[in-house]
Amino acid sequence: MEPVLLQTNLRSLPLLARGKVRDIYAVGDDHLLLVTTDRLSAFDVVFPTPIPGKGVILNVLTNFWFALFQEKIPNHLSGIDPKSVVAPEEREQVAGRSVVVKRLQALPLEAVVRGYLEGSGWKEYQSTGAVCGIPLPAGLERASRLPQPLFTPATKAAVGEHDENIDFEKAARLVGSACAAEIRDKALELYQAAADYAWARGIIIADTKFEFGLDRDGTLTLMDEVLTPDSSRFWPRDTYRVGESPESFDKQFVRNWLESIHWNKKPPAPELPEAIARDTAAKYQEALTRLTNPQGTAG
Repeated sequence: MEPVLLQTNLRSLPLLARGKVRDIYAVGDDHLLLVTTDRLSAFDVVFPTPIPGKGVILNVLTNFWFALFQEKIPNHLSGIDPKSVVAPEEREQVAGRSVVVKRLQALPLEAVVRGYLEGSGWKEYQSTGAVCGIPLPAGLERASRLPQPLFTPATKAAVGEHDENIDFEKAARLVGSACAAEIRDKALELYQAAADYAWARGIIIADTKFEFGLDRDGTLTLMDEVLTPDSSRFWPRDTYRVGESPESFDKQFVRNWLESIHWNKKPPAPELPEAIARDTAAKYQEALTRLTNPQGTAG
C-alpha cells in the first residue's frame, strides 16, 4: 500500500488550489500538476481522516478510462512524468497519484448522466414524477433503470458548497447552445460505453459526472477525474434489486455511518472510525480490480 497522503507540501511548484480531493500546482504557463490525495469528502464536506490508497486508485482508474476512450474524445493528459517536474525529495508525494495535464479553458458545468433512479433523482421523482425537470413514467421504483440515460447538468460549486442541478436551457446559456449540445451528446456516449463495459465486469454504473474543457483550438476535451467511485455510483450487479437501496463501491460505508450518528452535514467533519475507513478503501480497491481486470468478472 502506498503511503497515506492527506495533503501535499510541494515547494518546487506554485500551489494554485486545493480541491476536495486534488491539489493543483502550476507547471509553467501551459501545464498543471494534479495530485490526487487520500482525502475524502461526503455531503460536500472534506473529512480529516484519509482513506488509505484512495488517491492512487482514483488516479489509476481515471487514466484507465482515458486510455479506453482515447478514440472517442481527446483528454487533458500531457504525457509528462509527474516525478520530472518536482524536486527529487518531493517525488514520493506525487508517485502513482499524479498527472501533468494541459491547461484548458474549464467549462462551468458538471456533465451528469443518470442511468438509474437513486439519490437526489429518486427524491425528486417521488415528489414530482420528474428528475431535474425531465418527466418520467409513473410507477418507477427506487434504483429502477431509466428508460434511457438522462443528461442532467449541474453547476460546479466551490469547496464546501453544493452543486446546483440546472436544466439544459440554463446550461446552454452558460456555455452556448452548440457547446452544451456537444457536451450532452458526448457525456451520454461515454456513459453508455462505460456502462456496457462495466456491466460485463459485474458493476452497474448508476450515474456519473464528467468534466470538460476547451483547448486552444476550441476542441472539447475530457478532463479532471473520470468514472471513479468518487464521481459515480457503482453497484454490484449480483446484489442489485429494484426497489432497494443498492450496495455500493464508494462512500456508502461513510454515508451510512454519518447518518447513524446524526451528523448535521456541516463542517467540521468528524473523524472516521478506522473500520469505516478500511472498509471504504477495500470497496474502492474492489472496483478498480473488477474494472481493470482484462478477463472481466460478471458476477
